[in-house]
Amino acid sequence: MQLTFLGPLYARQGPYACAYVDTSRDLDDPDRAIDLRRRHLQAELAAQGADMATTSTVTRLVGTDRDLPGQHGQAIFAAHGRLALAEELPEPPARDTARYTMLPDAMPLAMQHAPDIPYVAAAVHRVAQPQTTPGEAEFEVDLQAGRWPSTRVAPEDRTRRRVPADNWRQTAAEVAVQLADLADHSGAEAIVLSGDHWARNTLARELPKRLRQRLVGIDSDGWDAEPERALLEDELDHLFHGRLSARDHASVERFLARRARHSGATEGLADTVAALRRGQAEAVLINDPFDLHQRLWVGLTPKQIGLTQGELRYLGVESSWEEPADAALIRTIVGTGAELIVIPREELPLHDGLGALLRYPDATT
Repeated sequence: MQLTFLGPLYARQGPYACAYVDTSRDLDDPDRAIDLRRRHLQAELAAQGADMATTSTVTRLVGTDRDLPGQHGQAIFAAHGRLALAEELPEPPARDTARYTMLPDAMPLAMQHAPDIPYVAAAVHRVAQPQTTPGEAEFEVDLQAGRWPSTRVAPEDRTRRRVPADNWRQTAAEVAVQLADLADHSGAEAIVLSGDHWARNTLARELPKRLRQRLVGIDSDGWDAEPERALLEDELDHLFHGRLSARDHASVERFLARRARHSGATEGLADTVAALRRGQAEAVLINDPFDLHQRLWVGLTPKQIGLTQGELRYLGVESSWEEPADAALIRTIVGTGAELIVIPREELPLHDGLGALLRYPDATT
């Protein structure tokens, strides 16, 4: 998974006010609950020494996603009174957190973007027309591209068209062109078709042969999901659960092959930090859940990262301080252009929950 979306967080030096907050609206009085959370975050940031301008920048954004239904959350980052980044979270945080720190607490946000699978969804259903003669009906088709799971709360525009059922064979060819264009533009790994069996099968036959191997047919009533949420959200959640993107899967296969040869891959906190510091990590693998509570030493630039202050001093870094390992690691991953692969611990347990696929092997291996 590429992390360019986190670039704005490192455009300026800290300190940063960072907040993760549950802004779900599936409650009896969500506005009251969110207001209480906002006040708690404000008190927490103030207690940690955050200035009023930066605290206000964060707290005034809490709950501004009020048009988004269902369960979700927000991640908000600000520095020196200015907003750095704000995103909706597909899953609400397990608990609200507020931190005022030199490095942004960005790892939870990055992990909520995984597995970042590009896809296209299409739902075709038959719509009866009660004011027409019996038996007359229309087909309604919705199309939407996205990247799972972030599309759950930040869906792209949905295309909808309605046609007489008798004309579906002819219209399916036109819809197939739209669907193919969406798939090509988004680099979709899966083309998910749902709804009326005959209609979706007709549509599938009209798609170019090069796309048919990516087709996934599912039975669903989710076509009428709220427009602020992803089309076929629940069905896609089931479909993509536990999966990696094709890009990440290929990287994991290379990691395993190189680890077996003891060349071109490394594992554990110390070796992963060393690889990142050298700019050697092509991708960092991290276990989910990631529960490493160790702290690391960092300097002013992304490559200045180490296990101890003495380690950085030996490398000529005069100014350094301690940060939680996850915040230090994600800054270096972003700053060195490495990718992040989030993989369930039960699928591939890693020493310290970390591993790295290397751009080049060590000279000694």
